[in-house]
Amino acid sequence: MHGSLSAGRIERLIAEMDLTEKLGQMTMLAASLVVTGPPGPDNPVTLVRTGKVGGILNTWGYDEIREAQRVALEETRLKIPLYFAVDILHGHRTIHPIPLAEACAFDRELWRRTARESAEEATRDGIQMTFAPMLDVCRDPRWGRIAECAGEDGYVHAEYAREKVVGFQSANPDPNRRLLGVAKHFVAYGAVKAGRDYAEVDVSPRALHEVYLPAFKAAVDAGVAGIMPSFTDIAGVAMTANKELLHDLLRVKWGFNGLVISDYNAIAELMNHGVAADLAEAAALALNAGVDIDMMAGAYENGLPIALERGLVTMAQIDEAVTRILRMKHDVGLFDNPLRGLEKVGPTPDNMPGHRASARDAARRSLVLAKNEGNILPLQRTTRRMAAIGPLADAQSEMMGPWCMAGDEREAIGILQGLRESFAGSEVIHSIGAHCTDEVEPELIAEAVEAARASDVVVLCLGELRQHCGEAASRTTPRPSRAQMQLSRAIMALGKPVVLVLATSRPWILPDWMVDGASAVMLAMFGGTEGGHAIADVMAGDYNPSGRLCISWPTRVGQIPVHYNMRTTGRPFDPDNGFSTRFLDSTIAPRWGFGDGLSYSTFQLGEPQADNKIIDQHGVTEIAIDVTNAAGPEGEATLFLFVNDPVALVTRPVLELKDFAKAVLRPGETKRVGFTLSAAQLTYPDFAMEPRLDDGRIDIYIGVSARPEDLKRLSIEVRQTAKARHTELV
Repeated sequence: MHGSLSAGRIERLIAEMDLTEKLGQMTMLAASLVVTGPPGPDNPVTLVRTGKVGGILNTWGYDEIREAQRVALEETRLKIPLYFAVDILHGHRTIHPIPLAEACAFDRELWRRTARESAEEATRDGIQMTFAPMLDVCRDPRWGRIAECAGEDGYVHAEYAREKVVGFQSANPDPNRRLLGVAKHFVAYGAVKAGRDYAEVDVSPRALHEVYLPAFKAAVDAGVAGIMPSFTDIAGVAMTANKELLHDLLRVKWGFNGLVISDYNAIAELMNHGVAADLAEAAALALNAGVDIDMMAGAYENGLPIALERGLVTMAQIDEAVTRILRMKHDVGLFDNPLRGLEKVGPTPDNMPGHRASARDAARRSLVLAKNEGNILPLQRTTRRMAAIGPLADAQSEMMGPWCMAGDEREAIGILQGLRESFAGSEVIHSIGAHCTDEVEPELIAEAVEAARASDVVVLCLGELRQHCGEAASRTTPRPSRAQMQLSRAIMALGKPVVLVLATSRPWILPDWMVDGASAVMLAMFGGTEGGHAIADVMAGDYNPSGRLCISWPTRVGQIPVHYNMRTTGRPFDPDNGFSTRFLDSTIAPRWGFGDGLSYSTFQLGEPQADNKIIDQHGVTEIAIDVTNAAGPEGEATLFLFVNDPVALVTRPVLELKDFAKAVLRPGETKRVGFTLSAAQLTYPDFAMEPRLDDGRIDIYIGVSARPEDLKRLSIEVRQTAKARHTELV
């Protein structure tokens, strides 16, 4: 063992290594415990003996980790320990809501807590690294991986990034329970054309700097250990070979000194991109761009020796990458304790009991109540009989969503179980009614109709299967299957009260009749291990819903992309002007927009106030607003602070989110909620993509959603000594 490695010892270790061993450190191979890409070697441990592997992904557990580490330490020349990595997007053994759902909680403490708990569980299973957080801002629900992101807004992603990185890497005081984060996918993967996974990306420099990069900058500022480039290109430049962004921006301008890890087989795929003629060129492009670790492409092992001979790369570049890898292994404690954190009995509900309660809380806080006509919810516990109908009613494994990895579906709670526990005094009957396919089975629908007819209320549970979302799961029209549509029509034709529960991974395009025919609509998405309990808790009134949408739900697929922070236009929508921006066959507004969500409480806002109405370029203003729980039980209000720069150098969005806050209020209680807004938050990228602050009025809006009717307005003024906007108009 090398013990504590100083910089000098790292240099000496590198000097001892031959090229094969160096390239081995730069190579990550996948085990087969789970499959996240094209298959590789049957057993990467056999290659560890030859010094050709530095890290392994997709394995965990005492026996597997111990044996692989034993081979590295006892059967290799230099005895360099391995590191182990897994995609832990929303939980390791205890599965939390998918990120798209959890972001709807708008709760920074929650985001940090669930990351910390994931780190505790993962490290007990011998894992040191996760390929998370996923920070791809997305406004297109056709893309399956929208499930893994935090919605449509760049600011939300930046806040989410910061909390996740801290939660993974430093929130736990025990260093053995810290998990290295790898922020992905750098950058703009969520903007793939037509929502088609792995497709091209073509975004403007302004969109790149305003929308897609801020979350990664926040992750870097929080100390994230690694960055993973996306599979895609940006304007024809493949990200795995994008030196301008990976080196010039990320490393030089931002000062990032951690690891850059390719995505699965991405270096070899540079040949498919048409920018490399062979594996040697692909490997050289990636290394020259700053990629340290090759995941599952064999590009560094097989391509870099040839690239060295051709003079495409230098040994100094290879040594620089290996230095960063060894430093990571040292900093995470592997040289001192190769079995760091590993326990013979991994994480279980028995030895981590608080994690189940935490997951239930996370799932409740992430659920969004979109409709509650006649205050049908919460349901009365005296309800004599209810029917839980639909393919997601008794589908506990689907509740976990994609990327649940080590999660045990036998431990997950389905909706039916949750209802039967919460409404123990009621008869809860079940009928599947349909499958998540387009094949309609009339006999199943007939059985469901009879169950619904015999009930006082119907809980109609629609959704999708886990394998229909996540990576490689794009859809031209994200909607209920034909069988679910037919089931819904038949049930709603009965005239019974219907609570529509949608367990999905993304916004769905819903027919108007389905939304209109439901008395209540719950956007549960995939709530994780405790998803069924959370749905029942809200339905029974044991929890007052507080989730707010972080993503717009389009009314029609032709609206995509639709999001709250679009820019103003020369011809904004005007119902009285046929030559304004509009659709002939649809509204331009989404069905449900950013910030939408109902509570069992009614919140009223006072008028906002600012302590400084005039600020300079270094100034701040404290903004306060009173919020009152005017009716209903104790509830949690979520307030959003948006700004608009009405006259700027470039057209600004109609609203830009700058902060959000929460207040828990008893019935009749009023609280003052405060925000601090700095001049730095009012800047935007100028023509050179450098921060710019304009003189003049700034409008501030505070409300419970982005809807105009939900917002209160006040204005402040920026006065500074810098060059005013009008000087650039001549």
